Parts: sequence; C-alpha cells; structure tokens
Amino acid sequence: MVRKVLITGGAGYIGSTVASALLDAGIVPVVLDDLSSGRAEFVEGRVFYRGDIADPELVDRIFAEHPDLDATVHCAARIVVPESVSRPLFYYRENVGKTVGLLESLQRNGCTRVVFSSSASIYRPTPTGRVDESCPVEASSPYARTKQMMEQVLQDWTRGDGAEQTRVIALRYFNPIGADPQLRTGLQNLHPTHALGKLIEAHANGTPFTITGVAWETRDGSGIRDYIHVQDVAEAHVAALVRFDEVTGPGAGERYRVVNIGTGNGTTVRELVTAFEQAVGATLDVREAEPRPGDVLGCYSDVTAARELLGWTPRRTIAQGVEDALAWRSRWAARAAAATG
Repeated sequence: MVRKVLITGGAGYIGSTVASALLDAGIVPVVLDDLSSGRAEFVEGRVFYRGDIADPELVDRIFAEHPDLDATVHCAARIVVPESVSRPLFYYRENVGKTVGLLESLQRNGCTRVVFSSSASIYRPTPTGRVDESCPVEASSPYARTKQMMEQVLQDWTRGDGAEQTRVIALRYFNPIGADPQLRTGLQNLHPTHALGKLIEAHANGTPFTITGVAWETRDGSGIRDYIHVQDVAEAHVAALVRFDEVTGPGAGERYRVVNIGTGNGTTVRELVTAFEQAVGATLDVREAEPRPGDVLGCYSDVTAARELLGWTPRRTIAQGVEDALAWRSRWAARAAAATG
C-alpha cells in the first residue's frame, strides 16, 4: 500500500494538483521543485524541498529523511512547445538529462515504483485523431521528443541488470484544463500558451483570440484536442499508485505500462471557443493564423486501458474546466495585484 510519495515538480500546475489529490486520498506528498516555474504558495503546509531533481546529494537526503517513501511521481519538466523549438538543447538537458540523473538517484535509494508524466503529443497523427496506447509514436517538437525519449529510457531501465523490482507507469496526458476545484492551486502563469489560457486572457483583456492553424483535416479545419480537467488527471495518478502493484507486479507480466489519460472525446479549437463563449455569456473577437512552430493536428484518447487497468474514468466536463479556470484566474489575478500593491 502506498502511503508516502515523492513528487517532482510538485509546485507546478499539474504537480501541485496531484499533490492535493494525494492528500485528499490520505497519501503524503513529499515535494521536490526548484521553483523555476512552480510557485512557493503551492507548497505551503506541505513537505517541501527546493532544489534540482538531478542533485544526487539532495535526493539522497530526501530519502534519508523519508525512508518510508513508497514511490515517485515524476512531473518536473519544461513544457512550452514554441520555446522547445527555439531552445532545443535546453529542453533536452532539463527534461532528459536531468531525469536520467534523477533515476540514478532513485535506483541508488531503492525506489522501484515510478509514475511518469508523459504526453499524448508523442503520438503520430491518425486519420480520425483517435489514439490508443498501441498507436505509433512520432513526436513533432523537441518538447514532445523529450517525452518520447524518456519513455524509452524508462522502459529500458525496467529491463536493465538488477532492475527486477523496477516498475514504471507512464501516463500520457492529453490537454489538462481548469484548476483544483477547491482553488488550492491552478495555473501559476497569467499568460499561458495553451488554448483555454489564451481564451481566458482574450476575454479578460478584451483582445482578439487567434486560432493558430485552420487547414487541418478536421471537421472544421482547426486542431483537435482532448481537453481533460486537471483534477481528473490528478485523480488518475492516485489510481495509478493505488493499483501500481496490481498493474505492474509479477502477476501482470509487465513492469512497464503506458496508459492514456483523457476524456475519450475530441474537441476542435473552434468548438472550445463556442463552449467558452457559452460559459462566459460573451462573444469573442476570433481571428485566424498559420500554425505555430511545433503545432500539430492533435488527437484524442481511447481511454479503455485507463478504465480497465486503473479503474479510472474522467468525471468532469469541459464546462467545469472552463468555470474552474475562470475562478482560479480571478483569484490568482487578485492575489498578484495585492502582492504588487
């Protein structure tokens, strides 16, 4: 039974929401984050170590002070696709090189259970956009390639000498939206790069919203995504930890598992705009532009494996994601304004 978990990147958007879900489930999160993009406010009242995941002395100290750690949830990563295109070496160092250093530390400290935050962006586009875990991968940006590379590293790790006890579940997220419904944490950036964040920004500032890419082979020409509430993503991590031994243990026959975490429904960017306008009761000024560097048609998930292996299904709607995202932005904007006084 999992009672205490190391979570890297636990001061970030997804990591902090996962940490909250762990607490709600009675599991103690021990957070490791360098706060380069995470927020100190998100770890208040939690066990927290500030530092680099590739710092072996720090990781050793964490395990020495918490010898009862049962698993690691690895969420720490750089995630901005356009930035990865312009700074590829930085992304490979941060996401791949440092993760290898982390794994060496985990191995040295006998941590044999890892849940890895992967990404659906590694999938090769399919004619329908629907993908399951058996579909080919073909990452199209340096960011996505770092996730694809790390999945291979992790799979090889479970097959190496002396790795008989090492087991990994890679969760391939689709497109998280929203915030912790209790508003403990959310997007730490008031100027995010993903579609819903840009919609909120356009609505708040009265500026145009631009759809980047309108000639994709989808039902309306805009990209297709699987927008999943971040709280559902967080609860999928809890489910993976609870069923970890069942899914990856000797009886399962596999020490490395990949599981899609999405809603199972595809939503185009134009459809997301419509849902957002309905939620806020206003019409946006929508414009069109060419795709950004690294943009792809997109995909949506087959969630059969998540249901059968983890006993998990998403419970929240896009409308709930929009509502929670708006509530969080309002709270975070007020907090930021008060801080600048």
